[in-house]
Amino acid sequence: MKRKSILLPVLLVAALAACNMPVNPTPGPFPIPNQTMTALFSTPLPTIALTARPGQATPTNQLPTLQPSIAPVVITSTPTEEPVPTEPPATPTSESPAPTVTPTAVVVDISRRTVTSATAAYMSSKPTIDGDWNDLPAKEYPAEIVVFGAANWKSRDDLGASFRIGWDAANLYIGVKVRDDTYVQNAKGEELFMGDSLEILLDTNISGDYFYNKLSPDDFQLGISPGRPNVSGTKEAYLWLPTNIAGSRSQVKIAATRSEADGITRIEAAIPWTIFGVTPKAGNHFGFALSVSDNDNSSQNVQQKMVSNVKTRVLTDPTTWGDLTLGN
Repeated sequence: MKRKSILLPVLLVAALAACNMPVNPTPGPFPIPNQTMTALFSTPLPTIALTARPGQATPTNQLPTLQPSIAPVVITSTPTEEPVPTEPPATPTSESPAPTVTPTAVVVDISRRTVTSATAAYMSSKPTIDGDWNDLPAKEYPAEIVVFGAANWKSRDDLGASFRIGWDAANLYIGVKVRDDTYVQNAKGEELFMGDSLEILLDTNISGDYFYNKLSPDDFQLGISPGRPNVSGTKEAYLWLPTNIAGSRSQVKIAATRSEADGITRIEAAIPWTIFGVTPKAGNHFGFALSVSDNDNSSQNVQQKMVSNVKTRVLTDPTTWGDLTLGN
């Protein structure tokens, strides 16, 4: 009975405290429900502030509008001078467009060489082969360029020359005036060039091997001796090239005169086209050079010097020869 009397006052105090509790208590981690369900649902839920993380937008009550997390990168470049293309051109890229090259047409006339040109005039009547070139075409071409033995050459009077040239269906006609203070010719045959003599180079297929700098079967080298031991003596023509048909050519008609008073030798020759395997016609073009060899040593056969109408003349390179046109 004593225990009941203690418990009764305690219950009374607890009931009084419940009657004095506020209706809307301060929210804690979870809302404390009222004594009715209505009171529970009428109490608003607490708003929890969220801390924004790096790289995220702060949440709101509205659905967020997504924004790109990385701003577009705008690349600007300062124009620079366009580089000069090299050979070969650099491989183009998307950043460096390929340069535009405008082709330039280069026209090469492979029918003739232009380093030194001569024209053989057509002759309707045959000249007399007597050493006098007055019945040959009047155009005179110089042949005074020293191409061999410059150390032995003294002056035009020591060695200098000029020539006239014509043609018909049978022959190529050449007249040469040589200034030479001493006439010496004691050589013959393939050594004919070791005395006073002429040399004719003829490329009969210039359009076919225009760029070929080696001798070929259509390249001819013909020598002419005005006379041994003087112009009244034995005359001779000798073919050195092509080597497979080399030898003397008796069908070449040769005449020569000599004036010791003025040191001039005059030579005239009719050279059959058959020697070159050519059927001529107006407009034909050939590689060509006319040269004169000289020896002033009567006791020795030797080629001391040579003059030519072509400065670039190299015997073994037809691309260095000049040009001959057959005129009307």
